[in-house]
Amino acid sequence: MIQKLRGIYFGWYIIIVSMIITMLTVGLRLGIGPFVLPMMEDLSLTRTFISMIISVSMIMYGVGMPLAGYLCGKFSTKFVLLLGLVIIELSVLGTVLTNNVWIFFFMYGVLLSFGLAFTSPVAVTPLISRWFVRQRGKALFSLSTGSMAGIAIFNPLATFMIEAIGWRSTLSIFAFIFIIIIVPAAVLIFKEDVPEGADLNEDSSSAKSSTDEITPKLTLRDAIRTKAYWQIVAGLFACGFSMNLLGSHAVPMLIDHHFEPSTASFGVGMIGLVAIFSTLILASIADRFSKRKLLFIIYFIRGLGFLGLVFSQNTWQLYLVAALGGLVWSGSIAISSAILGELFGVKLLGVLYGWAYLGHQIGGAISSFLGGWGYEVFGTHVFSFGLASFTLIIAGIISYLIPEKTNLQNIKEYKLIGSGTTSSS
Repeated sequence: MIQKLRGIYFGWYIIIVSMIITMLTVGLRLGIGPFVLPMMEDLSLTRTFISMIISVSMIMYGVGMPLAGYLCGKFSTKFVLLLGLVIIELSVLGTVLTNNVWIFFFMYGVLLSFGLAFTSPVAVTPLISRWFVRQRGKALFSLSTGSMAGIAIFNPLATFMIEAIGWRSTLSIFAFIFIIIIVPAAVLIFKEDVPEGADLNEDSSSAKSSTDEITPKLTLRDAIRTKAYWQIVAGLFACGFSMNLLGSHAVPMLIDHHFEPSTASFGVGMIGLVAIFSTLILASIADRFSKRKLLFIIYFIRGLGFLGLVFSQNTWQLYLVAALGGLVWSGSIAISSAILGELFGVKLLGVLYGWAYLGHQIGGAISSFLGGWGYEVFGTHVFSFGLASFTLIIAGIISYLIPEKTNLQNIKEYKLIGSGTTSSS
């Protein structure tokens, strides 16, 4: 295996391709907003019913995560990506060819989201974490740039395409793009044979040895019985609640508040656009500052941003809130996965991240349903967006209390907690 290609560490090529795949996956999954009203009109759906479909899709996206993480460990990242691609193509084909509500429900709400779980960040995070040790935080933050690009690009692009050629043709084109990106990437880029030492330099080689001596002592059962793991899950629940509410209901909410569709989609897209640049800044400091404190700041300020979004009265207020929100919109998933790797080791990361991300999607499913149901019942979007603000602020407080880092004493204590005994410390 050649560790460097033209003087560049090969792991960065994996990062670049993973960012593109993540951009497509997150864009298609969280960019449902522009599709909502056209689908409702075409298939004669109520807002509550399509919210239920979106809610189920979020659950299926989350259900596929642990399986994707498991299959990555058992087989390879390449296998998982190609399997996900097959499911995505079949589901899109079924979605665009049907006018039956229940077939649409299954193809779009169930099968498509399940397939997207296999091309999600969960599929590539374990491999990236093996390729990067010294710069793991930076690498995972860089991966988050793809998610933000998906939000920034997909919403305005999908709005334009739907208005020009309809939602069915738009969905078909995105499915084709998946093929031309994933097939060559899976075959040529995703290499499982990580060079010895990965990206470690001579000064940090001893740190790797120390980490390797500790992490094999943990089992999956030990990890999921720790308080720290569930603190991370709680944060991801709030993250999923907010991100999926934004993706599925922000554009319809802004249109209900008398913004033009193009203004609404650009406002939501601006969050992702600004987040692309803020992610690069956060990536540069992720390995130098406390990750739990960064997570607290991200969740807390994002919570305030949701109130600003729902109370925006004119275009400049919307764009200002979107720009400020974009500064802290990225990073929560990257930091959470990095903390998981530090606390419990890379070997368990795929499965632990997958199960934690299920919590993310449960939050997304609840908010996707409440976004539509709450508006029809209460006649206002303040209910759902205010609830998102509350959960994010609480998540920030919980995240601040996550252990800063682990060591051999922490591991022993975790094992004692897992066995039902108490530690003197």
